[in-house]
Amino acid sequence: MAKKSAKAAGEIHEEAETYRGGAPRPLRGHVLMMALFSALVAAAAGLAAATGRRLPSDVRGYDLLLLTAGTHKLARTLSKDAVTSPLRTPFTRYEETGGPAEVNEEVRRSSQTRHAIGELITCPFCLDLWIATGFAVGMVFAPRLTRLVATTFTAMTGADFLQLAYARMQQSQS
Repeated sequence: MAKKSAKAAGEIHEEAETYRGGAPRPLRGHVLMMALFSALVAAAAGLAAATGRRLPSDVRGYDLLLLTAGTHKLARTLSKDAVTSPLRTPFTRYEETGGPAEVNEEVRRSSQTRHAIGELITCPFCLDLWIATGFAVGMVFAPRLTRLVATTFTAMTGADFLQLAYARMQQSQS
């Protein structure tokens, strides 16, 4: 049995090295992040079942738009905003200024876990899944609060577009 386990582990390691192709890909860290995500979703589902919570019977178009724009802005705020950079500090290094009020950061690679977390929290596309899932869980446990939070971030999304349009208009008049 131990020989089979060692052989399987060797094959997995070989596959991972082949996949990496020499690049520093934190596959073990990514597995840890997927396991954490799955555990959180399972815990939420278990808590919902234990407390008799039911899934919403439908998702209204309004809620979908609200949660979509809110997810976009919250992911962008957490992953790129200069003000939230202290949250990313253990996993990243400042690289340069990005877009308006945003920074670009380099992911630290001192461990596979730190590297994987750094990739997750600096990628708004990667955070979308976690945030959208959080909003979905929120719609089961606290729909009013979830809508309020999503509304706040949706309003920020609209305000950002207005700020950018205003700045572009000012530039065109110069």
